[in-house]
Amino acid sequence: MKKAMKMLKACGAVTLAAGITAAGLAGCSDNKHIVGKVETTIEATTDAPIPVFDDYVPSCKGMTERAKLLMKQNKDVCGWIRINNTDVDGPIVKDPGVISEGQPFYGEEAFDANYFYLDHDFHGGTYRGGTLFMDYTDNFGAVEDSQSENIVIYGHNMADNTMFGSLRRYRQDLEYFERAPFVELSSNYKDYDYVICCCAITSGSASSDYLYWTMEELDDEATFNEYISKARERQLFDTGVDVKYGDKLLTMSTCYADEDNSRFIVIARRLRDGESADDLSTVKRTDEYIKAHTPTEPASGEDPAENAEEDPEAGEQ
Repeated sequence: MKKAMKMLKACGAVTLAAGITAAGLAGCSDNKHIVGKVETTIEATTDAPIPVFDDYVPSCKGMTERAKLLMKQNKDVCGWIRINNTDVDGPIVKDPGVISEGQPFYGEEAFDANYFYLDHDFHGGTYRGGTLFMDYTDNFGAVEDSQSENIVIYGHNMADNTMFGSLRRYRQDLEYFERAPFVELSSNYKDYDYVICCCAITSGSASSDYLYWTMEELDDEATFNEYISKARERQLFDTGVDVKYGDKLLTMSTCYADEDNSRFIVIARRLRDGESADDLSTVKRTDEYIKAHTPTEPASGEDPAENAEEDPEAGEQ
């Protein structure tokens, strides 16, 4: 089965599996699991014991301590994502792909790729809010040159703002970008900072001309530019953030409306040298954006008052 069809079915199952939007999570208990110094808040709907992989030994010396601790609970963990001034702050797992029946941790049921974490929590228990998960085809390992040009992460649009529910603020308040423009995405080996460059509403149908969920390997310029161009065509507002071939991208995907199977996506690019996640003014903007937001100054020697329109009521008392 082709990946596009798998993702179509997976996205279509979001509403059924997770009760997105207005359904919320009323009545669910709030269980906190402490992992060393790392605290993850996970709402579980099962009393099944939490498996701990005590025999797990990381194979890469460069792995962070947080990753080592989390991987004792779930070997699928691939990082952590945080967006200041939102509720996005938690672990990410990478979908394991096709799961056959009777697999330890995953249970007796078989799953197609990009399905399991739609309705399972970080510890493998049944939970309609799911878990933030990376597409099974993505590479976000220690070797940066081998990382996918576009990391795609899926999360439900939960009414209580868990998972990717709080991303809706970017479309409800178009000035919210100014308050929360940066994303911290950590792999199991290193922390990376990104700046949001595009927020867009698009179709989640396989018949769409923009199958963003199949476009992780943007390793040629034409494909990269097509990805960004189609996103810009659908964007809700212009961030003005410059994006060019060679930038590493992050695409966060959540549901928008069930009626037309639409998606809300937030795309960010990795910060370049000289840019700071503490200061949006350090981020490179497009020439068009700079021109549109630069006040025009009168020509040298010209008196602005001479060119001002005369007020017919000027001088009246």
